[in-house]
Amino acid sequence: MTSPAMIVSADPAIVDDLLRLAAAAAAPVEVAREVDHARPAWHTTPLVLVGSDLAKDLAETAFQRRSGVVLVAPCTDTEEVYKLAVQIGAQDLAELPRDEAWLIDALATAAEPVNGCGTTICVTGSVGGAGVSVLSAGLGLSAARQGLRTLLIDGDPLGGGLDLVLGLENHDGARWPDFADRSGRLSAATLREALPSLGDLSVLSWQRKEPVPVSVDAVRSLIDAAVRGYDLVVVDVPRYVGELGRTALRAAHATFLLVPAEVRATMAAELLASMLRKDTTDLRLIVRSPAPGGLTTGVIAEALDLPLAGLLERDRRLPAALDQGDFVRATRRGPLSEFCTGLVYDLGLQPSERTTEEAA
Repeated sequence: MTSPAMIVSADPAIVDDLLRLAAAAAAPVEVAREVDHARPAWHTTPLVLVGSDLAKDLAETAFQRRSGVVLVAPCTDTEEVYKLAVQIGAQDLAELPRDEAWLIDALATAAEPVNGCGTTICVTGSVGGAGVSVLSAGLGLSAARQGLRTLLIDGDPLGGGLDLVLGLENHDGARWPDFADRSGRLSAATLREALPSLGDLSVLSWQRKEPVPVSVDAVRSLIDAAVRGYDLVVVDVPRYVGELGRTALRAAHATFLLVPAEVRATMAAELLASMLRKDTTDLRLIVRSPAPGGLTTGVIAEALDLPLAGLLERDRRLPAALDQGDFVRATRRGPLSEFCTGLVYDLGLQPSERTTEEAA
């Protein structure tokens, strides 16, 4: 079986450094200390790290150009290294020790399964207080309890934090500001390890400080890593959709619009639905009871011209559970648990295979 990465170098310092980084990324590697030794795996290895010491020999051997080649060199400002990178057709140049973090991400990404592709769903509400955060958190917990590796993404920087809903506000781990300027490919394993979690449920939330602008590139990088590393990604999208929300909506397999069974909420949902349709291809309706005026789910679905995903009944225990930090335990049973379990089941998801270390 081909290793996910190959080191082509005879320099002991470069080889030792790259083997150390590969161990940190849990990425098996092969080492070719001569250019000819790299030939058998040249076209089949996802990532090839070429030391600057053998780059000239490689260029003279005229191996066929391919993607996934990185020239690795000690930190230097000489133009010779850049010329070597061009000569071997390298896509990137990594300097040691400056680019160690980038190399770990690249190695971890190369070691990921090539067919990993999770399902992304967005949840939003027609009016404030509709219960979107509660529903999103309930879906995340339900999916994790069914054995699905799940990521819950908080798309609302002013929403108070989904980590608070789940009692993870004091847990160590990265929040959105830590990824604000991220660009390029992010390893799914790196993302999972960075985030606070509760069993199979990871959470990407906000700090309770002034919001930090998050670049579109960072959102794309995060979602791309998420679908490679999780079975289900649930994004809590605010009604006032910004670039973060739009990026999530465009990546979503389905978007669920939560509408309280009230006339005003239904009227607001009509306008919001027209806006959401610009960014999401599969928009579905969830109606939340009670209906003070007797408005039925059928009438709401017809008025909005949306397929009905279900009726979510009010659970009177949840407001107190949220205030007391008992939400996770309270959602093990009751209307929210039953609804979320059924919705996750309807998505038809299967838990991804785990490595021996992960299963342990």
